[in-house]
Amino acid sequence: MGKLAARRGESLTLQMKETLIDLRAWRQFVAVAEELHFGRAARRLHMTQPPVTQAIAQLEKTLGVKLFDRTQRRVALTAAGEALLPDVRDMLARAQALPLRARAAAAGEVGRVRLAFVSTIGFERLPVWVREFRLQCPQVALELVEATGDVQLEALARGEIDAGLMLHSPGFAPPGLERLAVAAEPLVLALPETHSLARIERPALSDVLAEPLIIFPRRIVPSLHDAIYGLYHAAGRVPTVAQEAIQMQTIVNLVWGGVGVAWVPESVMQFRRAGVVYRTAEELAPASTAGLSRKASSSQPLPACETSLIWPGDVRNPALGRFVEFVRSATGVAT
Repeated sequence: MGKLAARRGESLTLQMKETLIDLRAWRQFVAVAEELHFGRAARRLHMTQPPVTQAIAQLEKTLGVKLFDRTQRRVALTAAGEALLPDVRDMLARAQALPLRARAAAAGEVGRVRLAFVSTIGFERLPVWVREFRLQCPQVALELVEATGDVQLEALARGEIDAGLMLHSPGFAPPGLERLAVAAEPLVLALPETHSLARIERPALSDVLAEPLIIFPRRIVPSLHDAIYGLYHAAGRVPTVAQEAIQMQTIVNLVWGGVGVAWVPESVMQFRRAGVVYRTAEELAPASTAGLSRKASSSQPLPACETSLIWPGDVRNPALGRFVEFVRSATGVAT
């Protein structure tokens, strides 16, 4: 056991010595390898020849291999020296670039941003932002993952993403996070093209509210879920939920299948699903007053929604800061 431990100790010591080889020694190695002459290499390095000769001898001793074959007439690289030369050149080039790269990383020009997003922002705005941001910051990698609001909050808490684009009712962004509102839009009605209400120029809101509803689970976007329910309650109704679904595309596909109607953000209209028609607030007639109280029969505006970029307050990722400022500029939001 003692001998084995000693061997391991010697191996570790050798590895540490190899790791601690000064970059100057590697520069001297490259100079000699390219000049194949110690005197010319020394002049190139603005040194005298003896220190260069000593440095190469020490490098060979540390590595335990011979890098040069020397005679009085010639200097030649050994097979080990030939094999090392490309890697050493690459290492020195990388080392020379480190200060510039460090400054670029501190300025947010180099790095990575892990961004989650809801599907609605992905229909139009996000693709444009990704393209423009890549042009401005080509060395920042954007890692995109589609996720609902509840999943985004959990991922932010675990540090698995840097920021998220989250859907919510106006003013109901999650507390405790930085927020930049990037989009606001109304909800629109999605219904099957074959539905009787689709053939009416301005279907009555009261008739729409009597139809089976397709909606996302409350945990996904609580504020918007409650706003939709509020629309029904204001008209004296309780929604008949036919089906819950998480993704907006799935909800629209279920509408196409005749499962029910749905209230979706206006941007979902970009998802052109044949067999589904949309009606905006202007294309719906006010609810009928028959059988309703004065309060319930009053005209009810359709709910709206916002999308916000959210991120933790203690930003330690300069690339994220650069992305936030880019989105701020792209959306025209004042600082």
